[in-house]
Amino acid sequence: MSQVKQLIRLHLQGNGKKTIARELGISKNTVKQYLEKAAADPLSIKELLELDDPVLEGRFHAGNPAYKDLRFEDLKRRLPYLEKELEKVGVNKMLLWEEYKQAYPAGYGRTQFFFHFAQLSRARKPSAVLTHKPGDKLYIDFSGKKVHYTDRETGEMIVCELFVACLPFSDYAFCIAVPSQRLNDFIYALIRCLEALGGAAQALVPDNMKTAVTRADRYEPTINQTLEDLANHYQMTVVPARPRKPKDKSLAENQVKLIYTRVLAKLRNRQFFDLDSLNTAITEKIREHNQTRRQQKPYTREEEFLAAEKDQLTPLPDKRFELKYYAELKVAQNGHVYLGRDKHYYSVPYTYIGSKVKVIYTRMLVRIYAQGKQIALHQRNYAPGKYTSVKEHLCSQHQHYHNRSPAYYLDRARHTCRELYDLLEALFGQNRYPEQLYNTCDGLFSLARRSDPGRFARACQIAAEHRVYSYKFVQSILENNMTELEQDRPMDHPCPEGAMSAVKIITSSSP
Repeated sequence: MSQVKQLIRLHLQGNGKKTIARELGISKNTVKQYLEKAAADPLSIKELLELDDPVLEGRFHAGNPAYKDLRFEDLKRRLPYLEKELEKVGVNKMLLWEEYKQAYPAGYGRTQFFFHFAQLSRARKPSAVLTHKPGDKLYIDFSGKKVHYTDRETGEMIVCELFVACLPFSDYAFCIAVPSQRLNDFIYALIRCLEALGGAAQALVPDNMKTAVTRADRYEPTINQTLEDLANHYQMTVVPARPRKPKDKSLAENQVKLIYTRVLAKLRNRQFFDLDSLNTAITEKIREHNQTRRQQKPYTREEEFLAAEKDQLTPLPDKRFELKYYAELKVAQNGHVYLGRDKHYYSVPYTYIGSKVKVIYTRMLVRIYAQGKQIALHQRNYAPGKYTSVKEHLCSQHQHYHNRSPAYYLDRARHTCRELYDLLEALFGQNRYPEQLYNTCDGLFSLARRSDPGRFARACQIAAEHRVYSYKFVQSILENNMTELEQDRPMDHPCPEGAMSAVKIITSSSP
């Protein structure tokens, strides 16, 4: 019961001030003041006794007189201006107090000014209690402090980043050291986190780090394309914390502080010689942290996670997410795009020469898109300065150039005539570099298209009989109508002198 109520009841029972003071352990003057306030109160004694204890106490206690001071009301009125000024570069509370004293000499001293300024600022910015559902969110962040291991060969200290994540419902934590905050290390750490949890939350809540958010905005931040791909792969939604609003992920910030104490501090005297051994030790300490009994709760983080949250996570797909990279490139005149990361060239259909295409590549594959469809697929090649080409992407002239070989020409000759095949077979049978003979073959096929098939076949036969494997020789036979002379001449009649001399001239001039 309220002490004030006890005092009034004892007074109604006819007890004197000294008796009441002795019974309640207070001074006689205090009893006298309470009774005077009760008599002056608009409510009757009976109505006062029916009030709830806090209400009754409020009627008898005026509160802290500091908050009824005119100086307090004046400071309260100035507060919006002071808070706005405090955000400016170089402005601090000491400067604001000095200006305040100049404008209001009777105002608060420095200590009281700082105290009431802080109290009023807190009252203007109350904190809301965030409630979390199991499996709903996963907070992720990099800690401010770094970890390191020692290179065994050089003795160099290799500094690493510390990736931290937690599920806010159970406060279950995960931590891993990675070489940097670059995108590939960030994605690797996040994949390891999801695999350690055994599932994915509905929403991923990163800080506004560059690897997660390409453009920070309070209302519509731009998410990194690769992080968005990962979220889609694991059926999550990315919901970045608001810029400069650490309370949006207060549990993640608190986890970082706990990890400083329960992980980093406990490993401070141990030396590690590679990243794997460092992460093994970190995993051991994080397990101990998750299994530590929590204050004001009769269970551990791990117990709550296993009992109420793990089953609410989305199951992971069978295939692990593969990091994708994006580029928008222009197709060069040679029908290839240049991938600057590998310094390698990849072909596209020649009809897209001069246009821009979208390239999406992973560790193994390179996919090229144009006009909303995939136009090329290549296996990724890391050889700098080299070309990866598909013959079907080239125009017909270039395909012909790349297809040239003795087998290619012999196969074409087989479908043209037997005499041309025999001539080319003898041509390639010479001890000469094949590519020196390709132009001769192209010339012979050109003659075949322009000449009568019978005359051309006879000309090839004559060239083979005289062992002159030359485009110019066959061309001269056709131009001088020597095929008719050879056909008209009887087998036992010698070749005409003019024709024979022409053959000799051609033979001597042929290579």
